[in-house]
Amino acid sequence: MKMVMATYNEAIDVDVMEVLNGCGLVNYTKVTRIYGKGTTSGPRLGNHIWPGLNYILYVACDDTQAEQIVSGVTNLRKTLGKEGVKAFVMPLEQIT
Repeated sequence: MKMVMATYNEAIDVDVMEVLNGCGLVNYTKVTRIYGKGTTSGPRLGNHIWPGLNYILYVACDDTQAEQIVSGVTNLRKTLGKEGVKAFVMPLEQIT
Protein backbone atom coordinates (compact mmCIF):
# COMPACT_ATOMS: atom_id res chain seq x y z
CA MET A 1 0.00 0.00 0.00
CA LYS A 2 1.03 3.59 -0.65
CA MET A 3 0.01 7.04 0.51
CA VAL A 4 0.07 9.57 -2.30
CA MET A 5 0.15 13.21 -1.29
CA ALA A 6 -0.50 15.69 -4.08
CA THR A 7 -0.03 19.41 -3.53
CA TYR A 8 -1.43 21.75 -6.15
CA ASN A 9 -2.83 25.15 -7.05
CA GLU A 10 -6.53 25.45 -6.20
CA ALA A 11 -7.14 26.64 -9.78
CA ILE A 12 -6.45 23.15 -11.16
CA ASP A 13 -8.59 21.18 -8.69
CA VAL A 14 -10.86 19.91 -11.48
CA ASP A 15 -7.84 18.63 -13.43
CA VAL A 16 -6.40 16.83 -10.41
CA MET A 17 -9.76 15.27 -9.57
CA GLU A 18 -10.02 14.04 -13.18
CA VAL A 19 -6.66 12.28 -12.71
CA LEU A 20 -8.01 10.63 -9.57
CA ASN A 21 -11.25 9.59 -11.26
CA GLY A 22 -9.27 8.25 -14.23
CA CYS A 23 -7.47 5.92 -11.83
CA GLY A 24 -10.79 4.62 -10.53
CA LEU A 25 -10.23 6.09 -7.08
CA VAL A 26 -13.13 7.50 -5.09
CA ASN A 27 -11.67 7.67 -1.58
CA TYR A 28 -9.44 10.59 -0.63
CA THR A 29 -8.88 13.35 1.89
CA LYS A 30 -8.61 16.93 0.61
CA VAL A 31 -7.20 19.80 2.65
CA THR A 32 -8.02 23.24 1.27
CA ARG A 33 -6.78 26.79 1.82
CA ILE A 34 -3.11 25.88 2.17
CA TYR A 35 -0.43 28.56 1.92
CA GLY A 36 2.74 27.73 0.05
CA LYS A 37 5.60 28.78 -2.14
CA GLY A 38 7.15 26.89 -5.01
CA THR A 39 10.37 27.47 -6.88
CA THR A 40 8.60 27.97 -10.21
CA SER A 41 5.06 28.80 -9.12
CA GLY A 42 5.86 31.51 -6.57
CA PRO A 43 3.99 32.26 -3.33
CA ARG A 44 0.30 31.52 -2.82
CA LEU A 45 -0.72 33.28 0.35
CA GLY A 46 -4.39 34.07 -0.32
CA ASN A 47 -4.00 37.84 -0.19
CA HIS A 48 -4.06 40.69 -2.70
CA ILE A 49 -0.27 40.71 -3.06
CA TRP A 50 0.15 36.93 -3.39
CA PRO A 51 -3.27 35.64 -4.48
CA GLY A 52 -4.27 32.02 -4.73
CA LEU A 53 -4.06 29.06 -2.41
CA ASN A 54 -3.02 25.43 -2.60
CA TYR A 55 -4.80 22.17 -1.87
CA ILE A 56 -3.36 18.93 -0.54
CA LEU A 57 -4.89 15.61 -1.55
CA TYR A 58 -4.13 12.38 0.34
CA VAL A 59 -4.92 9.03 -1.26
CA ALA A 60 -4.34 5.61 0.29
CA CYS A 61 -4.08 3.10 -2.56
CA ASP A 62 -2.28 0.08 -3.92
CA ASP A 63 1.06 0.34 -5.73
CA THR A 64 -0.47 0.24 -9.22
CA GLN A 65 -2.92 3.05 -8.46
CA ALA A 66 -0.08 5.12 -6.95
CA GLU A 67 1.86 4.74 -10.19
CA GLN A 68 -1.23 5.82 -12.16
CA ILE A 69 -1.64 8.94 -10.01
CA VAL A 70 2.02 9.86 -10.41
CA SER A 71 1.75 9.37 -14.17
CA GLY A 72 -1.34 11.59 -14.29
CA VAL A 73 0.36 14.30 -12.23
CA THR A 74 3.43 14.10 -14.48
CA ASN A 75 1.17 14.68 -17.49
CA LEU A 76 -0.48 17.64 -15.75
CA ARG A 77 2.94 19.15 -15.07
CA LYS A 78 3.76 18.87 -18.77
CA THR A 79 0.50 20.43 -19.96
CA LEU A 80 -0.10 23.07 -17.28
CA GLY A 81 3.46 24.29 -16.82
CA LYS A 82 3.88 26.62 -13.86
CA GLU A 83 0.42 26.13 -12.34
CA GLY A 84 1.99 24.02 -9.63
CA VAL A 85 1.29 20.37 -8.95
CA LYS A 86 3.48 17.71 -7.34
CA ALA A 87 2.92 14.19 -6.08
CA PHE A 88 4.78 12.45 -3.29
CA VAL A 89 4.54 8.70 -2.69
CA MET A 90 5.13 7.24 0.76
CA PRO A 91 4.85 3.70 2.10
CA LEU A 92 1.66 3.03 4.02
CA GLU A 93 2.24 0.48 6.73
CA GLN A 94 -1.14 0.25 8.41
CA ILE A 95 -4.75 1.34 8.04
CA THR A 96 -7.03 1.00 11.05
